[in-house]
Amino acid sequence: MSSTLKAHLALFSANLIYALNYGIAKDVMSEDYVDPFAFILFRVAGAILLFWAVWLTSKRERIEKKDYVRFIWCGVFGVAANQLMFFQGLSLTNEINASIIMTINPIMVLLMAAFIVKERLTSKKLLGILLGIAGAVYLILSKEKSAKEASVLGDFLIFMNAAAYGLYLIIVMPLMKKYSPFTVAKWTFTMGFIFVLPFGLSQLGDVNWNMPADIIWKILFVIVFTTFFAYILNISALKHVSPTVVSAYIYLQPVLTSIIALFRQTDSITLPKVLSALLIFTGVYLVSVKRNKKIENRN
Repeated sequence: MSSTLKAHLALFSANLIYALNYGIAKDVMSEDYVDPFAFILFRVAGAILLFWAVWLTSKRERIEKKDYVRFIWCGVFGVAANQLMFFQGLSLTNEINASIIMTINPIMVLLMAAFIVKERLTSKKLLGILLGIAGAVYLILSKEKSAKEASVLGDFLIFMNAAAYGLYLIIVMPLMKKYSPFTVAKWTFTMGFIFVLPFGLSQLGDVNWNMPADIIWKILFVIVFTTFFAYILNISALKHVSPTVVSAYIYLQPVLTSIIALFRQTDSITLPKVLSALLIFTGVYLVSVKRNKKIENRN
């Protein structure tokens, strides 16, 4: 098997994990065993243990003092704001809506890049941004609901989660050029834990510790597979394919999530979902074609 084929299998596996995560994480929260913020505390704490364990067995890297401030901001937007809004939003909406809105992430990255690193916006990219945001807004405000009721607030929080993650991707770029992915992940999650902790502790007392085995396994799935292994699969694929190929796999998530949700009979395909997906996908295509490399060359 060629290294390129292995990379594509890794990317497919990572996005299958993400697609499964929408329903699995929602199951845990909908059963009232763990509230969203307490769930995130479990996830981030577990991820820290796993990433630090890997770091202990790998080559040590010395962090420059000035970079700790950037790691703090990475923790704020890449872990705390990102995950707090995602899990809270997912608890209020359905998995198909969430997976469709999440595909707007490449558009949010370009928008953030225009403001932060002054990447030039062409008319085609601007049209793509407008179409993508229009698709997300249309889905959020749509009155047609699926089998599992979706709320405007839930969809909006998923949208803001995508915006926070887009900002994180801009902030983290200089760090990725200087340090290994595991070092970046270790410090990002460690800093993020500091900001997640007060939110998680506020709901920790409400955790129903008398959980059945399937809920425990689902929590472990989110910690070990969604947070740890999916990250490893993505960074492993980056050795053999371009970042553009890696990011393109995000469009598999709504497809896989929809198939899984239909199989689980927890959601349905509706006209607003199809139309919003077409708007977002068209927008992402426009901003991705012949993308300016300026963002990759600036510190």
